[in-house]
Amino acid sequence: MFETRAELRRLQGILDAALAGATDHLRGIIDDRRTLRATEITGLMSGMRTLSLATVTARGEPRVSAVDGHFLHACWVFSTSVTSAKARQLLARPAVSASYVEGEELGVFTHGSAYRITEDDATYDATLAHLTDHYGSSPLSWGDTALFRLEPSWMVGYAAHRESLLASRGVGRDE
Repeated sequence: MFETRAELRRLQGILDAALAGATDHLRGIIDDRRTLRATEITGLMSGMRTLSLATVTARGEPRVSAVDGHFLHACWVFSTSVTSAKARQLLARPAVSASYVEGEELGVFTHGSAYRITEDDATYDATLAHLTDHYGSSPLSWGDTALFRLEPSWMVGYAAHRESLLASRGVGRDE
């Protein structure tokens, strides 16, 4: 877990606001027994998670692709080739959605904006170090690669059997 107390408070505020504004349909699925809190999401999302990332073309057409997502400081980070359609779409239209799903058991759904992490970004060195440590080589050594951060504006976390999932993964329950 990489989050500071302030980042966890901010994330919990985003989670609370998302549920407060949720439709009856969503609240019927993600009720109090199944809702994941900020510390639970950060504990469950450690390591690399394959995200389905939705972007939008210049014609307003949706596109979904997979990225290696890493949850750092209450945001998703990922890399992609700067020559990819996804990178062009992210740079032109940063509004995105992402989901991480494990069957019917676990889901984290995020809407927000994706921004390129450049050398002048305060998180650049730490993000690059994390990714390099995870992969055993710098993503920047793979070719023309860009790092991105998805800053959530809306997020919900769901666990069908929350208590048993948290216990089985060694994630402390957040009160």
